[in-house]
Amino acid sequence: MTKRAVAFGVALALSALGSAASAQSWNMATPYPDTNFHTQNIKMFIEEIEAATPLRITLHTNASLLRMPEIMRGVQTRQAQLGEILLSAYGNDDPMFRVDSIPFLAPGFVNGIKLWHASREAIEQRFEDRGLIVLYSVPWPGQGIYTKEPMATPDALNGVSFRAYNAATARLAELMGAIPTTVQAAEIPQAFATGIVSAMITSAATGVDSQAWDFVQYYYNTRAMNTRNVVFVNAQAFNGLDAETQQVIREAAARAEIRGWMMSAEAEELTTSRLAEEGMTVANASPEVMEALIAIGTQMAEEWVAEAGDEGRALLEAIGR
Repeated sequence: MTKRAVAFGVALALSALGSAASAQSWNMATPYPDTNFHTQNIKMFIEEIEAATPLRITLHTNASLLRMPEIMRGVQTRQAQLGEILLSAYGNDDPMFRVDSIPFLAPGFVNGIKLWHASREAIEQRFEDRGLIVLYSVPWPGQGIYTKEPMATPDALNGVSFRAYNAATARLAELMGAIPTTVQAAEIPQAFATGIVSAMITSAATGVDSQAWDFVQYYYNTRAMNTRNVVFVNAQAFNGLDAETQQVIREAAARAEIRGWMMSAEAEELTTSRLAEEGMTVANASPEVMEALIAIGTQMAEEWVAEAGDEGRALLEAIGR
């Protein structure tokens, strides 16, 4: 072998070693299935990062790596470098995390954008205090109530076991006279099948994910609130990346946030129609029920401000409440 051939072979080997060294493998945990629009958005987010950087990200969907209550801690301890959570699922940790789940405080996407802009800095600071960086946030479609029997009056849920997924929905259930029971999204079908719960409030998108038509008949499209998911990264892992890769991730996150809001609005229409197509009765709640729900929302907002203090009061003033 000539000296030139040897030198060329050494150069190739060193180049391969350098590429291997620069590549990193990350894990990301989400509690939602592959078919959910949040997950589809995350897949596009990951594809954009991988197309422009050596970083490789394995997405673990449907709580296969970490369950919802475990994801924030899991990312803090780098069991996964990236995570997605329903922010209000951590509402017991901090009242700011559950402001978006107060019924009728900021219903609809326009009001939801105002709420996110008003609360983002405070939420980002709380993640930073935990060694985490918020990358982007996307809301769920408006929430509605699922029941096995018609809900003609506000007392229709008295004594009914009601699926709660955060502190706010548990409080909502109590104020409606129902009995709150915490059930994660991936566990909804089993909870209804075994009689653990008989009603719930959630989006049409989650209803489709869980095939709600198999266990309930009615969906009342109250559009009570648009709860929000947050995608975030371990700060130490992120800061260990080169500046170019960091910028790629931030730019991909900005696009994912805009795209995700649009996908959520589209999902609200498509999944509500799907519930009807599968034979469910999709209807607006009666004026009497809506009046009662709005009154409950007002009470919950007052309770939230009492807990959140001056910061919470300033937030509500910022969104005109």
